[in-house]
Amino acid sequence: PKGSALLDLVATETRLRGPDGCPWDREQTHASLARHLVEEAYEVLDAIEEGDPEHLREELGDLLLQVVFHAQLAEDAGDFDVDGVARAITEKLVRRHPHVFGDLQVASAGEVVRNWEAIKREEEGRTDPLAGIPSALPALQLAAKLQKRAPDGGLDAQTGSPARIGRQLDDLVGTTDSERLEQAVGELLFEVVALARARGVEPEAALRRTARAFRARLLAATP
Repeated sequence: PKGSALLDLVATETRLRGPDGCPWDREQTHASLARHLVEEAYEVLDAIEEGDPEHLREELGDLLLQVVFHAQLAEDAGDFDVDGVARAITEKLVRRHPHVFGDLQVASAGEVVRNWEAIKREEEGRTDPLAGIPSALPALQLAAKLQKRAPDGGLDAQTGSPARIGRQLDDLVGTTDSERLEQAVGELLFEVVALARARGVEPEAALRRTARAFRARLLAATP
């Protein structure tokens, strides 16, 4: 049945962490694996951008291993196990999709997102609209999430407008002080993120795509 191969992965990692398993696996901690988790996530992004299904399958497997590995570490410590991880996310999906698992009616994907955020706030009992946004996110992604979550009045009507961006660019060109220059660059990028969001573009993905194209051109020009 679908999903049965996941049990094989869980059993394999259990053995690797066992008394007769792999010395490297037995030495790992949540902290020591953290960088691998981040690296694998970015390799999945690369595979998605390449559009190669086989590469994506491989990288998703590497990322899935990180989840199973961390769950096994937690089970060994007596905290939780992989079933607890799966059960928690399943229950969350059911709670946050009342239009699928309940009687709620929705008219659009945007309404689904708004319902999700409202249910999440209620579950967590939070009043801070920016809670839960990791400060370690890549800067463009962080700016986009903050703008998206900003309550009414958090952004003025001109944020992300071509006119505002033009003024920010003029300010940047006319700045020589290093501290003010950094501030001007940050403000310009923030405005560009807002413009991208207003046009339905994910700024992090857009810049990554442009950077990859630039990298390809450099490699093609290298003798």
